[in-house]
Amino acid sequence: MDKLQKFSPVIVAIVMALFPTPEGLQPEAWYFLSIFVGVVVGLIVEPVPAALVGLVGVTVVAMLGLVDPSPTASRNWALSGFSNGVIWLIFSAFMFAMGYKKTGLGKRISLILIKHLGKNTLGLGYAIAFSDLVLSPFMPSNTARSAGTIYPIASNIPPMFNSTPENEPRKIGSYLTWVAFAATCVTSSMFLTALAPNLLAVDLITQGTGITIQWGQWAKIMIPLMLPLFLLTPWLAYVIYPPTQKHSPEAPDWAASELNKMGKVSTKEFMMLGYALVALLFWIFGKELGVNSTVAAMFVLAMMVVTDVINWQDVISNKGAWNVLVWFATLVAMASGLKKAGVLKWIGELVSTNLQGMPTETVAIMLVVLFFVLHYFFASTTAHTTALLPLFLAIAKPLIPPELMPTFAILLAGSLGVMGIITPYATGPAPIWYGSGFISQARWWALGAIFGGLYLLCMVGATIFYA
Repeated sequence: MDKLQKFSPVIVAIVMALFPTPEGLQPEAWYFLSIFVGVVVGLIVEPVPAALVGLVGVTVVAMLGLVDPSPTASRNWALSGFSNGVIWLIFSAFMFAMGYKKTGLGKRISLILIKHLGKNTLGLGYAIAFSDLVLSPFMPSNTARSAGTIYPIASNIPPMFNSTPENEPRKIGSYLTWVAFAATCVTSSMFLTALAPNLLAVDLITQGTGITIQWGQWAKIMIPLMLPLFLLTPWLAYVIYPPTQKHSPEAPDWAASELNKMGKVSTKEFMMLGYALVALLFWIFGKELGVNSTVAAMFVLAMMVVTDVINWQDVISNKGAWNVLVWFATLVAMASGLKKAGVLKWIGELVSTNLQGMPTETVAIMLVVLFFVLHYFFASTTAHTTALLPLFLAIAKPLIPPELMPTFAILLAGSLGVMGIITPYATGPAPIWYGSGFISQARWWALGAIFGGLYLLCMVGATIFYA
């Protein structure tokens, strides 16, 4: 890595800190904001692992006492993210994903759908999309879901028709690649637990506005909005980017043979399915049952280990889950520091002054569109969420009526999944599907613009409807 790029987060933070403190901010707040911007740059260029970027940012701020001069208070702030319930909900959901993979349940679901829907290429597209849909409420990593579970299965289909990146990619491979990727972007917005940054966003919303968003509240708005998009996506891809191979008689036979190799549904697969349904019921009805969603997830995780669906070694060796735990815990602390230091209030007042007097509908649409389009500059949905969501909420708070804020906040956070469609680097699964080689870079950007425009139009339509 180029040395300048490697040290760019530090350089940005130092240079910004050397500028005079803006009017209305305390010097400590300006230094904190400088370090926060440096952290965001670090998340974008990743000179070191993202979790380490967040850890460095939190510890530097705590060492300098920028949030609170008291050493004890600084320590408590730095560790606050690790006691955050949402972070442990994300961690537990990663373990659910491991259970799907280890038991083979995720693979079996995908193969069953291909067996019954895969007689033609459009049906194959729907089979792959529905595989993602079935898994999405229980797998908060769309990378694990799409790239880790579905990609290994879907990648076996194009070679059956002699469609490779080098030989007739448009025959079937390009179409299936785009459908699989586009579908996971839609399902990532459909469910609160389908994308880890969704859960992070909900916590940031609570910190910034005091509004607590439950699984069911999210589903009530996002499922009616995303379900039509989900059902249209394979067909739209079939029309806009059609495969030259229209029928796929070999695919169901291949899926059937793979299912035969797997044998009968195992006891552990049934158990995993049961645990997933129990977790989902508590996520939906937990408030009425008096059980916190994080507690329910941790309980189900414990039962999975006790009954040997996964074992304790699986838990402690899951580097991805522990990495996300540290990563998100430090980012939650950094985001909360923006409020504690008075940065968000300062920015919100600065921007809202210029928007004062505009109709609520206009302000809401402007913020939703800008929040979506700015993702072109981010290679991480998490970085986008951490950097921009608290800022946009601070701007919206004095301009959006309190009774509309919960819905507006859900729409803003709900766009995090679908905005992943726009570039080959916009979300975790993108590099995997793009890297398969079936779709050229120019074509990917063009398709991203078309589908991204459609998805954004739906978000704007929903904003108008609810405003």
